Amino acid sequence: MSASEANGETASPLEQFLAAKTRVQRQYQHHLDRITPFVAERWIGTAVALAVFELRIVFAQGWYIDAHAIYLLNLLLAFLQPRFDPSLQDDIMADELEGGGEDSARSPLPSSRDDEFRPFVRRLPEWQFWLSTTRATTICIFLTFSTIFDVPVYWPILVLYFCVLFVLTMRRQLQHMIKYRYVPWDWGRKTRYGGKQSH
Repeated sequence: MSASEANGETASPLEQFLAAKTRVQRQYQHHLDRITPFVAERWIGTAVALAVFELRIVFAQGWYIDAHAIYLLNLLLAFLQPRFDPSLQDDIMADELEGGGEDSARSPLPSSRDDEFRPFVRRLPEWQFWLSTTRATTICIFLTFSTIFDVPVYWPILVLYFCVLFVLTMRRQLQHMIKYRYVPWDWGRKTRYGGKQSH
């Protein structure tokens, strides 16, 4: 019961709308919180949504895919990148050394030279990567039902553009990973504290 209803007044349409919006947001957040621990199931659901989107494009014979693919590529790159870019850290350290400052700045990425454990912190966490991918795919599925967004283009050029963009950006990302010696995943590198390190 709202404050205006408690005083015997009826709620204005704006107050009713805001109360309904708050209720929907809480329910939405509740459902998101419930599915958070189920990583594999979440990604399987997203893969199904992507398959539905692809099938929708094939059956509608539309031209919807390129912007969605480029957006997903940007999300993937943010997921693979460290939160604190070591190249910027190197620039800061070089400026401090030129300015006569101490070499106190350390790379935020884990390195074999360090004894201290420092985990890899992503620029885009897995949860946000999944949520953004799922939202974008769901929105795109609904957009395919409108002819306004079906802009005819010469699709081989767009596919070639996406392939070249993917190869160039992933190559640059791999070079960055090799140069600063980090790996954005921990498969096969689990360590138990107080025990021997697994190889």
